Amino acid sequence: MHIAPQRRPGGFTLIELLVVIAIIAVLIALLLPAVQAAREAARRAQCTNNLKQIGLGLHNYVSQQNCFPPLAGNMWESGPAKPVMGDWPLGWAASLLPMMEQQQMANAMNYSFGSNDPVNYQTVCRARVATFICPSESLATGPWLASSWMNYSANVGGPASMATWSGIIIPMREEPGKTRVGTNYPNNCGTVGIQSVTDGTSNTVAFSERLVGVGPGDVVVTLGSPNAKRVTFQPTGAGVTADTGGVVQAQAFVQACRSLPATATTANTTNNSWIGGAVWAGSHANTLRFNCYTHFNTPNGMSCMAEGYPPGQAIDAITATSNHSGGVNACMADGSVRFIKDTISIPTWWAIGTRAGGEVVSSDSL
Repeated sequence: MHIAPQRRPGGFTLIELLVVIAIIAVLIALLLPAVQAAREAARRAQCTNNLKQIGLGLHNYVSQQNCFPPLAGNMWESGPAKPVMGDWPLGWAASLLPMMEQQQMANAMNYSFGSNDPVNYQTVCRARVATFICPSESLATGPWLASSWMNYSANVGGPASMATWSGIIIPMREEPGKTRVGTNYPNNCGTVGIQSVTDGTSNTVAFSERLVGVGPGDVVVTLGSPNAKRVTFQPTGAGVTADTGGVVQAQAFVQACRSLPATATTANTTNNSWIGGAVWAGSHANTLRFNCYTHFNTPNGMSCMAEGYPPGQAIDAITATSNHSGGVNACMADGSVRFIKDTISIPTWWAIGTRAGGEVVSSDSL
């Protein structure tokens, strides 16, 4: 009797299945970094485009006003009554709205009042402006409102021990006999025009990135925390004297800031981060600590206070930060956008932070 051979059942054996799964896992492991890199490249390109739009708005403003926009408008403690003005004057971003195809929002803004005026606060200031938000920002919402935050800050100058307010976007000069709400500014503030940028607009930064701060309230962050770049620390015995300390004091302050141990905590438990970028239209203290930064410590380094809260402000090392790998995007005063590496030398970083420092900056040093 002839017995037909039995056929092997169809399908995979367990070993074959495991091999296929292993091969798929390896392919995914190889492809995932490439996908993530491609996504980050797209986000960085969008961030660059945002800064180009801000730079275009900046030069449209200069064409109309013959000067760069101020860091904050004049709002006096004395003078005509301005109800619910508080100390939240409108900042540079509010000035650029009409120049950035945001005319409808500009029409809704009452420029005679601050950003915490009920009308401004409930309408314009709570609106989300996509151009002011970097796609690589990892916070889901802003620290105060879900939509009012921003990732781009104005350059107010290089090391303040050498020269405060030496950048492009600085406060307006106080009028004689009047005191601005918040901090009294030194006499070297005022209008900055193209003619004032003797270092060259292509060699001077106007805006750069800054991660949104965390807060408000009592927030304690250690230097080793993922949020360390969003807050401010304070080295002991490393004060900075405005306009008098010079290069030596500036170098000592940066070194003290960089030498903090990983266990160091934020400078203050209240308002410690100054909540960078909390409200794009303008925040308290004349938008200082919020929508500006200084060229002290290099990009993505630590931000450090030179003095206790609140006297510091312009003399503190408020650093440009981002979630981009290796550096930050920066909009120069001529409207061009460059990627500034974290490894930029301190002298070069200081040089491109001043508008009239007389430094020579070569193109290969950026």
